[in-house]
Amino acid sequence: MHTMHTAQESAEHTQLRQTIREFAAAEIAPNLSQWDRDRYFPVDVVRKMGELGLFGLTAPEEFGGSGKGLAALCVAVEELGRVDQSIGITLGAAVGLGINPLLVHGTPEQQARWLPDLVAGRALGAFGLTEPGAGSDASAMATTAELLGGEWVINGAKQFITNSGTGITSICTVAARTGTKPDGTAEISTIIVPTDTPGFVVEPLHDKMSWRICDTHPLTFRDVRVPEENLLGPRGEGFKLCVQSLNSGRVAVAALAVGCIQAMLDAAVERAGVRPTFGGPIGRKQGVAFQIADLAVMLEASRALTYRAAALKDDDAPLAEFRQAASIAKLYATESAVTATRIASQVFGGYGVMEDGPIARFYRDAKVLEIGEGTSELQRMLIARGLGLPVE
Repeated sequence: MHTMHTAQESAEHTQLRQTIREFAAAEIAPNLSQWDRDRYFPVDVVRKMGELGLFGLTAPEEFGGSGKGLAALCVAVEELGRVDQSIGITLGAAVGLGINPLLVHGTPEQQARWLPDLVAGRALGAFGLTEPGAGSDASAMATTAELLGGEWVINGAKQFITNSGTGITSICTVAARTGTKPDGTAEISTIIVPTDTPGFVVEPLHDKMSWRICDTHPLTFRDVRVPEENLLGPRGEGFKLCVQSLNSGRVAVAALAVGCIQAMLDAAVERAGVRPTFGGPIGRKQGVAFQIADLAVMLEASRALTYRAAALKDDDAPLAEFRQAASIAKLYATESAVTATRIASQVFGGYGVMEDGPIARFYRDAKVLEIGEGTSELQRMLIARGLGLPVE
């Protein structure tokens, strides 16, 4: 194990890291190949993660959480992601997209109704933003919500929605057009939809190359009616709410990428030390050893950027500073993770592309890191804007 932690890692984070490492080794690792093949979502493991307090890391004690902040969540996501990326994103999305919008924008009534089960891991929340025709360009959203007789009536469809169809999913916060602003642009609002609401249809599971264990579905809304008080945050502020949720989510995805790079470094070092070629281990060849050295550099840089961004959030740094750091961490760590899986698979040779081995699974899983929670292209655009450039 070649874990290199930032010098500032607290004793509390180190203890959390060790707890999750032991949990992942015992509860997740032995079953991964089967779960991946079967596209099986392990609800029992999610519940155990809840009992460990992982879903409550960012929530205050009044809702059953521990209030430890984004950096602690990153430790958890990184360690889970070091064993399996799907389980890591299940936690990251449940907290970042299911719990945090309620924590930040929910009314006391909404929080009291939904948060205790979400924070305990007894239930999962989803966030319905992406659509078949609207990804990075959320302004192209076609899902509508009309206020009629004290109820929101929602019609439309969503795509690629994480944690939306599990047996314990309780709510989906849906972004929808609720009107047109004076300047002609769409008024976007967010509305909490309990998953047992008539007309809320969870379509068949997406068949994915990446994150096969993670629960990801298309959703359809057919005259879905929920009370007016299910509006989350002010009317018309839904786009801003989505963006705020994604900032922290990007840091969690960066932490997931760090877990991937760590796993690839560990595997590559071990394999290069024993794989025989031309009378000795392949790690004697500079062509191999230098690539693995680059992996170590990528790991250190990705981890430093990720935890710097998390610390800015936890320290209530100015939003613009945190947003920039989040995009930088997400961009660098995720692109590094894709490179890391390519290097590791090369070190393993033919075994690196066998589906019953972990390298191939990480290779498949890494690609989506450059897409989910804002593509690499979008991150570059945001970073450029943060520098003051007039980029479109």
